Amino acid sequence: MNRKKSTISGVVLVSSALLLAACNESEENTSANENNMNQINEENMNENDMNDGDMDHNNMNENNMNHHDMNDENMDQETNEAREDFEEEAAELPEDFNEGANENLQTLNTKNVTRLDASSIEEMTVTAAQTIWPATHEANQPGAVILADAAEWQHALAALTLVHHPNDGPLLLMEDGLTEELISEIERLNPLGNEEGIEVLAAAELTSEEEELLEGFEVHSIYEEDPAEFAGEVENQYAETIGELPESVIIGSMEEEHQASSLLAGSWIAHMDESLLYVNEEIPEATAEALEAREGEANIYLLGNEEAISEEIAEELQEYGNVERIEGETPVELSIAFASYQDDNFGWGIDEPGHGLVFASPEESGMVLPGLPLAHLGKHAPLIWVEEDELEQAHADYLAQLKPSFEEVPMEGPYNHAYILGNEDTISYQNQGIIDQKLEIEALGDGGHGGH
Repeated sequence: MNRKKSTISGVVLVSSALLLAACNESEENTSANENNMNQINEENMNENDMNDGDMDHNNMNENNMNHHDMNDENMDQETNEAREDFEEEAAELPEDFNEGANENLQTLNTKNVTRLDASSIEEMTVTAAQTIWPATHEANQPGAVILADAAEWQHALAALTLVHHPNDGPLLLMEDGLTEELISEIERLNPLGNEEGIEVLAAAELTSEEEELLEGFEVHSIYEEDPAEFAGEVENQYAETIGELPESVIIGSMEEEHQASSLLAGSWIAHMDESLLYVNEEIPEATAEALEAREGEANIYLLGNEEAISEEIAEELQEYGNVERIEGETPVELSIAFASYQDDNFGWGIDEPGHGLVFASPEESGMVLPGLPLAHLGKHAPLIWVEEDELEQAHADYLAQLKPSFEEVPMEGPYNHAYILGNEDTISYQNQGIIDQKLEIEALGDGGHGGH
């Protein structure tokens, strides 16, 4: 009996212990689960807080970006308004002058304008050649020089196509034949020869005596008496040299009264591969043949208004491709229109600061032609006409558009530069001074250069 009671008591004790242990384990598990739940909830809350923080941060960044964009837009608007005011002021021509400014001058060059000072065609020819081709070493020696007759402006103008690479040489105009001065200049230039070894391209009829003077050089002649035929032949030979016929081409009038319009082509054809072809009251056969070679894909650019090239001619030219007219009421306006013009295929597109320009008088074509290769090297500068030594409002408006400005320091640039072809009888020192100032970089806003 006693042993049985002891056994039952032991079982009860063990069962109680097991039950107590189970209860404790259950409580621990419950506590652990509660702790885990609390930890998860806390982590979720922290994550939510972080997400809320990220959203707030992103919102702040977005707000900051919007704020910066608004600031940039405001700054751009302020800059544009300042530039408009700047150009409006720059477009004003001076009314009062210092009459003694051109006395006791030691130089006719100014900081923003280089004058090629010459009183004759031959002098201008040599001056331009020496300015553009120093010929101190192979890198600035010409490949071939081009000879033309100053009395045949249509031939000399079309020959400027040959100035471009690979010939890379000056146009030497013969005013009184092939003189000793011109021979001396050819010797100074010491042409290297183009890809075919040609050192002198004669775009004029040479006398037997002139041919003898050139015996030491490799000479090739290109000449046709008719200007349209000559222009077509020049294009053919240049196309053979460069290995292709450019689709774009300039059409100019070969009539004397429209010389100023056509001469503007000289800068471009010296600068690029395109050539110049001629029309008059009709389309010459040589011009038509040259255009037909483009198989209907020509990009044709007419230089001049309907007085220079009629609308009837323009319509007939559409047979050969697309026709665009670049025009102005006056030679000055046309020159500015051409310098500003640009499309996907063609044009200077000079409508902002940082460029070169050539200023010359249309009354002196012989003085102009040798200087047009300034579009080929250096500042690659197109021609702007100045009629009767008068700067017009059209000049002032255009130069105001090109006038450089700076916000902090003038070293920001860009800078402009100009050339004048001829002496003070052509374009006065006073007008040179105006051009010089119109090209000068100045502060955008008050103060000019200030302390710089």
